[in-house]
Amino acid sequence: MVPTTYLDAGRIVEPVDGQFEALRGLDGRLADPFDVADLLVGKYRRFCVVDLEGVRRNRPQLDYLQELSRSGELWVDAGVRTGDQVIDVLVTGAQRSILSTGYLLSAKQLRRAWRLSSEILFAVETEGDRVRSRGNDWDGMPTVDAISGARAVGVSDVILRNRASPVDWSFVRQQSGSGPVWVEGPPEPSFGSRLKEAGAAGCLFDAARQDLLGDGSQT
Repeated sequence: MVPTTYLDAGRIVEPVDGQFEALRGLDGRLADPFDVADLLVGKYRRFCVVDLEGVRRNRPQLDYLQELSRSGELWVDAGVRTGDQVIDVLVTGAQRSILSTGYLLSAKQLRRAWRLSSEILFAVETEGDRVRSRGNDWDGMPTVDAISGARAVGVSDVILRNRASPVDWSFVRQQSGSGPVWVEGPPEPSFGSRLKEAGAAGCLFDAARQDLLGDGSQT
C-alpha cells in the first residue's frame, strides 16, 4: 500500500469536488508537508508525492522534494515530459520516479530515461482497454501494447491508472505474469484481497485525511 499525497506551491493539498484545496488541521492551520511525510512513512514505510507544479507547469518543486525524501522512501510523479528530466527528480533523493503516458512525450523519451536510470515506474492511464493520454504517442494505443513496449525497453514496474472504468482484474493478473503491476484504487478491505488474487505488487491510493493529519491530530 503506497499512500499518495499532493504538493502544490510547497503546500499539501487535497482533492475536493474536482479541485485541490490546502489541507488544514482542525485548528485551521496548514498541514506541514514534513510532518505529513513522517506520518505516512511511519504507517506505510513509503509514500508517493504528486508534484502539481511539475504536472501543470513542468517546474517540479525540487527543493521540497529533497527535504521530503529525508523522511523515507519517496516516489515522485512530477509530470516528467522528457527522459532527461528523470534525473532532476531522482537527484533529490527520491527512490523512484513515475513516468506517465499522461505527460511523457513518447516511447523514445521512455528509452532515454531508462538509459539514465532504472529507478522508474511506468504509469499507464487507461480507459477500457485503451490508453487515454493528452495527445502524445500513446493516445488510443491498446493498453497491452503500451505495457509490452515499456517492458521491451527494460522497465518492469507498471502502474495501471483506470481513470474512467473499473479495474480489469483479469488483465492485472495477465500482466503480473510478466512483471510487477501496481494498481491505483481505493484502500478498501476488499481491494487488498483482489490485489493478492491478481498477483499485483500493490496499490497506490489517495492518502485519507485522517492519515495526513495523524489520527485526527492538529498540525
